[in-house]
Amino acid sequence: MIPASLRALLDATQGQRRAEWAGREVWLANEPWGELAVSLQGAQVLHFLPASPKDATAEGSASMSPEDATAEGSASAGALDGLEAARAEDEEALAPGGWLWVTPTPQDLPGAIRGGIPLCWPWFADEHTADESPDRSGPMHGPARKAEWRLDAVDEHEEGVELHLSPLERLHSQLVPRAVIQANAQRLHVELITEHTGETPVKITGALHSYLAVDDAFSCRVEGLAGARYLDKLKDFAESEQQGELGVRGGIDRIYHSNEEALLDDGQRRLRIARQGSDSAVVWNPGDTPPADTSPAAARRFLCVESANTRLDPVWLVPGAQHLLGTTLSRAT
Repeated sequence: MIPASLRALLDATQGQRRAEWAGREVWLANEPWGELAVSLQGAQVLHFLPASPKDATAEGSASMSPEDATAEGSASAGALDGLEAARAEDEEALAPGGWLWVTPTPQDLPGAIRGGIPLCWPWFADEHTADESPDRSGPMHGPARKAEWRLDAVDEHEEGVELHLSPLERLHSQLVPRAVIQANAQRLHVELITEHTGETPVKITGALHSYLAVDDAFSCRVEGLAGARYLDKLKDFAESEQQGELGVRGGIDRIYHSNEEALLDDGQRRLRIARQGSDSAVVWNPGDTPPADTSPAAARRFLCVESANTRLDPVWLVPGAQHLLGTTLSRAT
Protein backbone atom coordinates (compact mmCIF):
# COMPACT_ATOMS: atom_id res chain seq x y z
CA MET A 1 0.00 0.00 0.00
CA ILE A 2 1.66 3.16 -1.25
CA PRO A 3 0.71 6.82 -1.84
CA ALA A 4 -1.44 7.28 -4.93
CA SER A 5 1.13 9.68 -6.39
CA LEU A 6 3.78 6.93 -6.35
CA ARG A 7 1.27 4.47 -7.77
CA ALA A 8 0.64 6.87 -10.67
CA LEU A 9 4.37 7.00 -11.47
CA LEU A 10 4.54 3.20 -11.54
CA ASP A 11 1.48 2.99 -13.78
CA ALA A 12 3.18 5.37 -16.20
CA THR A 13 6.35 3.26 -16.23
CA GLN A 14 7.09 0.63 -18.85
CA GLY A 15 10.27 -1.24 -18.07
CA GLN A 16 12.67 0.83 -15.92
CA ARG A 17 13.22 4.54 -15.42
CA ARG A 18 14.16 7.25 -12.93
CA ALA A 19 11.65 9.83 -11.73
CA GLU A 20 11.07 12.34 -8.95
CA TRP A 21 8.64 11.61 -6.14
CA ALA A 22 8.11 13.61 -2.92
CA GLY A 23 11.20 15.67 -3.78
CA ARG A 24 13.38 12.55 -4.07
CA GLU A 25 14.88 10.69 -6.98
CA VAL A 26 13.37 7.23 -7.30
CA TRP A 27 14.19 4.26 -9.50
CA LEU A 28 11.13 2.44 -10.85
CA ALA A 29 10.53 -0.89 -12.55
CA ASN A 30 7.28 -2.17 -14.01
CA GLU A 31 8.22 -5.46 -15.64
CA PRO A 32 6.60 -8.82 -16.46
CA TRP A 33 8.09 -10.23 -13.22
CA GLY A 34 6.56 -7.45 -11.10
CA GLU A 35 7.06 -3.93 -9.76
CA LEU A 36 9.80 -2.30 -7.70
CA ALA A 37 10.34 1.26 -6.46
CA VAL A 38 13.55 2.39 -4.71
CA SER A 39 14.33 5.83 -3.30
CA LEU A 40 17.91 7.03 -3.73
CA GLN A 41 17.51 8.81 -0.43
CA GLY A 42 18.53 6.02 1.92
CA ALA A 43 18.68 3.28 -0.76
CA GLN A 44 15.18 2.53 0.50
CA VAL A 45 12.84 0.04 -1.14
CA LEU A 46 9.43 1.72 -1.21
CA HIS A 47 7.33 -0.79 -3.11
CA PHE A 48 7.44 -4.40 -4.26
CA LEU A 49 4.69 -6.30 -6.03
CA PRO A 50 5.65 -9.57 -7.71
CA ALA A 51 3.66 -10.99 -10.57
CA SER A 52 1.40 -13.62 -9.11
CA PRO A 53 1.77 -17.18 -10.41
CA LYS A 54 -2.02 -17.42 -10.50
CA ASP A 55 -3.61 -13.99 -10.61
CA ALA A 56 -2.32 -10.60 -9.57
CA THR A 57 -5.67 -9.67 -8.02
CA ALA A 58 -5.53 -12.54 -5.53
CA GLU A 59 -1.87 -11.79 -4.74
CA GLY A 60 -2.58 -8.20 -3.77
CA SER A 61 -5.56 -8.93 -1.52
CA ALA A 62 -3.88 -8.31 1.81
CA SER A 63 -2.52 -4.94 0.96
CA MET A 64 -5.02 -4.86 -1.19
CA SER A 65 -5.89 -5.37 -4.87
CA PRO A 66 -7.90 -2.63 -6.58
CA GLU A 67 -10.90 -4.95 -6.91
CA ASP A 68 -10.73 -5.93 -3.24
CA ALA A 69 -10.34 -2.37 -1.94
CA THR A 70 -14.07 -1.63 -2.24
CA ALA A 71 -15.14 -4.92 -0.68
CA GLU A 72 -12.71 -4.45 2.22
CA GLY A 73 -14.46 -1.31 3.40
CA SER A 74 -17.85 -3.01 3.72
CA ALA A 75 -16.44 -6.16 5.30
CA SER A 76 -14.75 -4.34 8.17
CA ALA A 77 -17.08 -1.36 8.68
CA GLY A 78 -18.98 -2.78 11.61
CA ALA A 79 -15.87 -3.89 13.47
CA LEU A 80 -13.77 -0.76 13.08
CA ASP A 81 -16.49 1.87 13.68
CA GLY A 82 -14.97 5.36 13.68
CA LEU A 83 -11.58 4.08 12.58
CA GLU A 84 -13.11 3.05 9.26
CA ALA A 85 -14.01 6.63 8.37
CA ALA A 86 -10.44 7.74 9.06
CA ARG A 87 -9.14 4.78 7.08
CA ALA A 88 -11.33 5.70 4.11
CA GLU A 89 -9.92 9.23 4.19
CA ASP A 90 -6.35 7.90 4.21
CA GLU A 91 -7.11 5.51 1.37
CA GLU A 92 -8.06 8.42 -0.86
CA ALA A 93 -4.31 9.14 -0.80
CA LEU A 94 -3.15 5.50 -0.72
CA ALA A 95 -3.19 2.94 -3.49
CA PRO A 96 -3.70 -0.75 -2.66
CA GLY A 97 -1.39 -3.56 -3.69
CA GLY A 98 2.14 -4.61 -2.86
CA TRP A 99 3.93 -6.22 0.07
CA LEU A 100 5.18 -2.98 1.64
CA TRP A 101 3.49 0.07 3.19
CA VAL A 102 4.47 3.74 2.83
CA THR A 103 2.84 6.60 4.75
CA PRO A 104 0.44 8.76 2.72
CA THR A 105 2.06 11.87 4.25
CA PRO A 106 5.86 11.55 3.83
CA GLN A 107 8.05 14.21 5.42
CA ASP A 108 9.67 16.85 3.29
CA LEU A 109 13.42 16.68 2.81
CA PRO A 110 15.69 16.33 4.70
CA GLY A 111 13.32 14.09 6.67
CA ALA A 112 13.22 10.36 6.05
CA ILE A 113 10.35 8.50 4.39
CA ARG A 114 8.37 6.31 6.78
CA GLY A 115 7.66 2.97 5.16
CA GLY A 116 9.15 0.45 2.76
CA ILE A 117 12.49 -0.87 4.05
CA PRO A 118 14.62 1.90 5.60
CA LEU A 119 18.29 1.12 6.26
CA CYS A 120 19.16 1.75 9.92
CA TRP A 121 22.97 2.02 9.98
CA PRO A 122 25.45 1.91 11.70
CA TRP A 123 23.25 1.87 14.79
CA PHE A 124 19.71 0.88 15.62
CA ALA A 125 17.24 3.23 17.36
CA ASP A 126 19.10 5.46 19.83
CA GLU A 127 21.79 2.97 20.86
CA HIS A 128 24.56 5.04 19.16
CA THR A 129 27.00 2.14 19.18
CA ALA A 130 29.06 3.50 16.27
CA ASP A 131 28.13 7.17 16.66
CA GLU A 132 31.20 9.35 16.08
CA SER A 133 29.60 12.66 17.06
CA PRO A 134 31.31 14.31 20.07
CA ASP A 135 28.34 13.86 22.40
CA ARG A 136 26.79 10.81 20.70
CA SER A 137 23.84 12.87 19.55
CA GLY A 138 23.63 11.47 16.03
CA PRO A 139 20.25 10.88 14.37
CA MET A 140 17.85 8.15 15.41
CA HIS A 141 18.74 4.96 13.49
CA GLY A 142 21.97 6.45 12.13
CA PRO A 143 22.75 8.59 9.06
CA ALA A 144 22.25 6.07 6.24
CA ARG A 145 18.47 6.40 5.88
CA LYS A 146 18.63 10.17 5.19
CA ALA A 147 21.79 10.11 3.07
CA GLU A 148 21.87 10.27 -0.72
CA TRP A 149 22.93 7.03 -2.40
CA ARG A 150 24.11 6.35 -5.94
CA LEU A 151 22.90 3.52 -8.12
CA ASP A 152 26.16 1.78 -9.04
CA ALA A 153 24.77 -1.06 -11.15
CA VAL A 154 21.54 -2.57 -12.43
CA ASP A 155 21.86 -6.22 -13.41
CA GLU A 156 18.70 -7.28 -15.18
CA HIS A 157 17.57 -10.62 -16.53
CA GLU A 158 14.36 -12.23 -17.64
CA GLU A 159 13.40 -13.36 -14.14
CA GLY A 160 14.14 -10.14 -12.21
CA VAL A 161 16.65 -7.45 -11.33
CA GLU A 162 19.56 -6.81 -8.96
CA LEU A 163 20.53 -3.28 -7.83
CA HIS A 164 23.82 -2.24 -6.21
CA LEU A 165 23.95 1.06 -4.30
CA SER A 166 26.48 3.03 -2.24
CA PRO A 167 26.39 6.40 -0.41
CA LEU A 168 27.43 9.52 -2.27
CA GLU A 169 29.41 10.73 0.76
CA ARG A 170 31.38 9.03 3.51
CA LEU A 171 29.06 8.27 6.46
CA HIS A 172 31.63 6.90 8.94
CA SER A 173 35.40 7.29 9.22
CA GLN A 174 36.05 3.53 9.39
CA LEU A 175 32.94 1.84 7.99
CA VAL A 176 31.68 1.70 4.42
CA PRO A 177 28.14 0.41 3.66
CA ARG A 178 26.65 -0.81 0.43
CA ALA A 179 23.23 -2.19 -0.40
CA VAL A 180 22.09 -4.96 -2.73
CA ILE A 181 18.43 -5.32 -3.73
CA GLN A 182 17.18 -8.39 -5.61
CA ALA A 183 13.61 -8.66 -6.87
CA ASN A 184 11.80 -11.23 -8.98
CA ALA A 185 8.41 -12.92 -9.21
CA GLN A 186 9.16 -15.09 -6.18
CA ARG A 187 10.83 -12.86 -3.62
CA LEU A 188 12.38 -9.57 -2.49
CA HIS A 189 15.85 -9.78 -0.96
CA VAL A 190 17.72 -6.83 0.60
CA GLU A 191 21.31 -6.88 1.88
CA LEU A 192 23.14 -4.22 3.87
CA ILE A 193 26.87 -4.96 3.75
CA THR A 194 29.32 -3.18 6.05
CA GLU A 195 33.06 -3.19 5.35
CA HIS A 196 35.60 -2.09 7.95
CA THR A 197 38.34 -0.07 6.22
CA GLY A 198 39.83 1.53 9.34
CA GLU A 199 42.32 0.52 12.01
CA THR A 200 40.37 -0.12 15.25
CA PRO A 201 37.44 -2.43 16.09
CA VAL A 202 33.95 -0.90 15.88
CA LYS A 203 30.72 -2.17 17.44
CA ILE A 204 27.70 -1.76 15.17
CA THR A 205 23.98 -2.40 15.35
CA GLY A 206 21.39 -1.82 12.64
CA ALA A 207 18.19 -2.95 11.01
CA LEU A 208 16.31 -3.47 7.78
CA HIS A 209 13.20 -1.76 9.14
CA SER A 210 10.57 -3.54 6.99
CA TYR A 211 7.08 -2.00 7.01
CA LEU A 212 4.86 -4.85 5.81
CA ALA A 213 1.43 -3.99 4.42
CA VAL A 214 -1.39 -5.78 6.26
CA ASP A 215 -5.16 -5.66 6.35
CA ASP A 216 -5.22 -4.79 10.06
CA ALA A 217 -2.13 -4.87 12.29
CA PHE A 218 -4.22 -5.73 15.34
CA SER A 219 -5.44 -8.95 13.73
CA CYS A 220 -2.02 -10.26 12.69
CA ARG A 221 -0.28 -13.45 13.76
CA VAL A 222 3.50 -13.85 13.61
CA GLU A 223 4.66 -17.46 13.64
CA GLY A 224 8.17 -18.71 14.34
CA LEU A 225 8.88 -16.80 17.57
CA ALA A 226 7.31 -19.22 20.06
CA GLY A 227 9.66 -19.87 22.97
CA ALA A 228 11.99 -16.98 22.09
CA ARG A 229 13.12 -14.55 24.76
CA TYR A 230 12.33 -10.91 24.06
CA LEU A 231 12.82 -7.41 25.42
CA ASP A 232 9.61 -5.37 25.68
CA LYS A 233 10.44 -1.74 24.94
CA LEU A 234 6.97 -0.69 26.10
CA LYS A 235 7.83 -2.09 29.55
CA ASP A 236 11.27 -0.51 29.97
CA PHE A 237 13.00 -3.44 28.20
CA ALA A 238 11.59 -6.05 30.60
CA GLU A 239 12.60 -9.55 29.49
CA SER A 240 9.98 -12.22 28.85
CA GLU A 241 9.48 -15.43 26.90
CA GLN A 242 7.02 -15.74 24.04
CA GLN A 243 4.29 -18.21 24.97
CA GLY A 244 2.94 -19.78 21.80
CA GLU A 245 2.73 -17.89 18.53
CA LEU A 246 2.51 -14.10 18.64
CA GLY A 247 -0.90 -12.53 18.11
CA VAL A 248 -0.78 -8.76 17.69
CA ARG A 249 -3.75 -7.07 19.33
CA GLY A 250 -2.45 -3.53 19.94
CA GLY A 251 0.69 -1.43 19.95
CA ILE A 252 3.84 -3.54 20.18
CA ASP A 253 7.60 -2.88 20.32
CA ARG A 254 9.65 -5.99 21.04
CA ILE A 255 13.12 -7.30 20.25
CA TYR A 256 13.09 -11.09 19.98
CA HIS A 257 16.36 -12.99 20.44
CA SER A 258 15.92 -15.37 17.53
CA ASN A 259 17.36 -16.19 14.13
CA GLU A 260 14.42 -18.36 13.10
CA GLU A 261 12.39 -17.64 10.00
CA ALA A 262 9.12 -15.84 10.76
CA LEU A 263 5.76 -16.03 9.02
CA LEU A 264 3.33 -13.10 8.99
CA ASP A 265 -0.36 -13.97 8.60
CA ASP A 266 -2.88 -11.11 8.49
CA GLY A 267 -5.82 -13.31 7.53
CA GLN A 268 -5.51 -12.38 3.86
CA ARG A 269 -1.94 -13.26 2.98
CA ARG A 270 0.99 -15.15 4.46
CA LEU A 271 4.50 -13.77 4.02
CA ARG A 272 7.66 -15.65 4.91
CA ILE A 273 10.43 -13.49 6.44
CA ALA A 274 13.92 -14.96 6.48
CA ARG A 275 16.86 -13.10 8.00
CA GLN A 276 20.61 -13.30 7.43
CA GLY A 277 23.35 -12.12 9.82
CA SER A 278 20.73 -11.35 12.45
CA ASP A 279 19.84 -12.80 15.85
CA SER A 280 17.31 -10.04 16.60
CA ALA A 281 13.79 -9.91 15.18
CA VAL A 282 12.08 -6.59 15.90
CA VAL A 283 8.26 -6.52 15.85
CA TRP A 284 6.74 -3.03 15.96
CA ASN A 285 3.51 -1.16 15.49
CA PRO A 286 2.87 2.15 17.29
CA GLY A 287 -0.73 1.38 18.14
CA ASP A 288 -2.95 4.37 18.80
CA THR A 289 -0.04 6.80 19.24
CA PRO A 290 1.69 6.80 15.84
CA PRO A 291 4.46 9.22 14.78
CA ALA A 292 3.46 12.69 13.58
CA ASP A 293 3.79 11.74 9.89
CA THR A 294 1.19 8.95 10.12
CA SER A 295 -2.44 8.85 11.24
CA PRO A 296 -3.73 6.12 13.60
CA ALA A 297 -5.83 4.68 10.76
CA ALA A 298 -2.87 4.52 8.37
CA ALA A 299 -0.68 2.96 11.07
CA ARG A 300 -3.13 0.06 11.40
CA ARG A 301 -2.16 -0.96 7.87
CA PHE A 302 1.44 -1.98 8.64
CA LEU A 303 3.39 -4.27 10.91
CA CYS A 304 7.18 -4.09 11.08
CA VAL A 305 8.96 -7.46 11.29
CA GLU A 306 12.61 -6.52 11.02
CA SER A 307 15.95 -8.18 10.46
CA ALA A 308 18.23 -6.48 12.97
CA ASN A 309 21.35 -6.42 15.08
CA THR A 310 20.49 -4.85 18.44
CA ARG A 311 21.79 -4.75 22.01
CA LEU A 312 21.05 -8.49 22.04
CA ASP A 313 23.45 -9.26 19.19
CA PRO A 314 25.76 -6.31 18.39
CA VAL A 315 28.46 -6.97 15.81
CA TRP A 316 32.12 -6.22 16.51
CA LEU A 317 33.90 -5.54 13.24
CA VAL A 318 37.68 -5.70 13.14
CA PRO A 319 39.78 -4.01 10.43
CA GLY A 320 39.33 -5.73 7.08
CA ALA A 321 36.15 -7.58 8.12
CA GLN A 322 32.68 -7.41 6.59
CA HIS A 323 29.19 -8.05 7.92
CA LEU A 324 26.05 -8.82 5.90
CA LEU A 325 22.60 -8.08 7.31
CA GLY A 326 19.86 -9.42 5.09
CA THR A 327 16.13 -9.98 4.83
CA THR A 328 14.17 -12.06 2.34
CA LEU A 329 10.42 -11.76 1.79
CA SER A 330 8.58 -14.52 -0.06
CA ARG A 331 5.13 -16.04 -0.34
CA ALA A 332 4.24 -18.68 2.21
CA THR A 333 2.28 -21.61 0.81
